[in-house]
Amino acid sequence: MTVLLATVEDTEKFGAKLYTAREHFALVFLIGDLGAGKTTLVRGFLRAAGYQGAVKSPTFTLVEEYQLDDIKIVHFDLYRLNDPEELELIGFSDYLDEDTLCFIEWPEMGEGFLPEPDLTLSLKAQVQGHTLDLLKMPDECQILNF
Repeated sequence: MTVLLATVEDTEKFGAKLYTAREHFALVFLIGDLGAGKTTLVRGFLRAAGYQGAVKSPTFTLVEEYQLDDIKIVHFDLYRLNDPEELELIGFSDYLDEDTLCFIEWPEMGEGFLPEPDLTLSLKAQVQGHTLDLLKMPDECQILNF
């Protein structure tokens, strides 16, 4: 299924819509080139969750954590990994618990180490906006009517 996201606001709205189905997934893979809108989507999710602070790409830090009242959201960017085993050094497995939702950009860099995602989204920049493909989605998320 493909969704056209014509503006930055559309991408953020899609992230907010994902927030309404958050109980159906804990690990989200975000696939897409630089500038495809991955961090913008996460920002929309975080805004819907009530987070008002800055949402920056974890390209250089590898991980950004956001603790909210009822959930911890962790945003990974694996673009700079040289080896999937580096995830062990940053304590990746410690983030996988029932109160944490993880977004992972560039999941292919952690191939062989990362568990199977609940949701996989592929974003692509277009001349006008972005497209988003739902590559893997729990059946329960059909209620979102993408």
